[in-house]
Formats: sequence, C-alpha cells, structure tokens
Amino acid sequence: MKIAHHNPKKKSLYLYFIFITISLLPLVTAPIALFLGLLFALTNKNPFPNFNKLISRCLLQVSIVGLGFGMNVHESLKTGGNGIVFTIISVVSVMFIGVFIGKYFKIDKITSYLISSGTAICGGSAIAAVGPLTKADQNQISISLATIFILNAVGLFIFPLFGKLLDLTQHQFGVWAAIAIHDTSSVVGAATTYGKEALQVATTVKLTRALWIIPLSLATAMIFKNKDEKLQIPWFILLFIVAMLINSYFQLPKIFTSYIVYLSQRLLILTLFFIGAGLSRTSIAKVGIKPLLLALFLWCFITITSLVFILKFY
Repeated sequence: MKIAHHNPKKKSLYLYFIFITISLLPLVTAPIALFLGLLFALTNKNPFPNFNKLISRCLLQVSIVGLGFGMNVHESLKTGGNGIVFTIISVVSVMFIGVFIGKYFKIDKITSYLISSGTAICGGSAIAAVGPLTKADQNQISISLATIFILNAVGLFIFPLFGKLLDLTQHQFGVWAAIAIHDTSSVVGAATTYGKEALQVATTVKLTRALWIIPLSLATAMIFKNKDEKLQIPWFILLFIVAMLINSYFQLPKIFTSYIVYLSQRLLILTLFFIGAGLSRTSIAKVGIKPLLLALFLWCFITITSLVFILKFY
C-alpha cells in the first residue's frame, strides 16, 4: 500500500522530465511542445509548480532577447517602407477590434489582448513579449498561444493553395503570408512551398513586422501598470533593442548570431511546455470556444484586408 501511494508522484516526476527532454529535440515544434505540456497537465499533477512558473517566465524573456540578434534595422526599414502606413493601421485596428470583440464575447481583458497581439504582429513571439507586461497568468498565456497555433497550422497548408488559386506572384504571396500568418515558422513553411522569391520576401517582411513588438510592449506597459506604479520599461525589451542594434551595426560572425537565434527559438519552444504543464484540469476546462472564435475573426480580418491591399499596391 505504501508503494502504491508513492507511485503517482514518481510517475508524474518521470513524465515531467521525459516531456522536457522530448521538448528539447530539434524536430519538436512549438505547437507540439505546448500540446505535451497540456497533455501532462491533464493526466498528472505538476511536481514543481513554483519552479514551473518561475522558469517559464524567465525563459520567455531570455528567448525574446536572443531573437533580437536575428533582426536587422536597415533591412527591416528598407523592406517595410512601402507598407508602413498599412502596417500601422492594421496593427492598431486589430488591437482595438480584438479587445472590443473580446469584451462582447465576455472573454477576460488580458486573454483578448494577448490574442490580438499575436494576430497583429508575430504570433507566439508577440504573446511572449507582452504576456509578462499584462501580468497574465499561465492559463491566459496558454489559451492565447493555443488558439494562435491552431490557426498557424491551418494557414501553413491553405495559404499556398489560395495563393495559386488567386494567381498571386511570388512577391505578392511573400508579403501576404508575412502579414496574415502569425508565427515566423509557419510563414517560412508556407512561403517555401510557394517558391524561392516568396520565401525571401516573406522572411524579410515578417522580421520587419516583428519590430512592432517594441512599441506594442511599451504601450502595454503603460496600459496595464497600476495607478500608483511607475512606468518601467521591461529589461528584456531594452536588451532586445540592444541585441537588434548590435546585429545591425556590428559585423558579428553569421554563425554566432544564427546560433543565438536558433537557441532562443528552442528555448521559446521549451517554454511552451512549461506553460502548458503549469495549467490545471479546472483551468483547461474553462477555456471554451470563445477565444478561438475571437482569434478566427481577427485572422479573417487581417487576411482579407491585407490581400486587398497587396492586390492594389503590389
């Protein structure tokens, strides 16, 4: 009887570390890591809840800093110059519409804000950046990430099909994919299917759009700060800017910056496991379909408006 009493705890401990190890494997993607975390949360009790919460927050912030070494200010401004007005309008409109509809659907303000941020800019990276600033808990971050990743998976397959159907050029498709598909990994996947030029355009435009993490983070810090709390620019956003400037103005070895970006992407993927594993069965049961409907509406909005813009100006 005594051994049986301890078996569930040992099982949870073993599975916890096994899933962490799996999440570190190169072939494991962000959605898979989050799914593993959710699977663990549904079937086991987290053996280290406090550690899980701390490590997920720290890794999120560290990975955002590392991604700055993949950004180049000069290339981003050059590529994004043509569509800067549309970018501003689309980012601001998605944020406002998302929060408004979220309120109508009676989704909590933070979850609506995170889903809107992920749709407006660059999916999981944007949610990772603004999540700590909104003081979001793991449940809110996980719900937002899960809805975005579902649509990412769909976009990866259907965008090339619609691109061919609409007879979009390589350049047009690259711009469209970069604006309308959330995460960079799915943008790259869809653009690779479409063609070499589409991949080059999509990657550059997506990185340009990711620069909007900076003003969004600053705005988020102001919106969600307490009345008696002084506005503080988050350290990881400052370091993200520093990393981006270093990569832009100093000729660092390509192999060095590429390795940092890759490592940061892997850390971000591992973080998604910790976020998923930090949930409880009760919190998962409360998710419902409303966040997914919100994300789907915003996705359709940015997909259609960006396509109209591209067909007219590109």
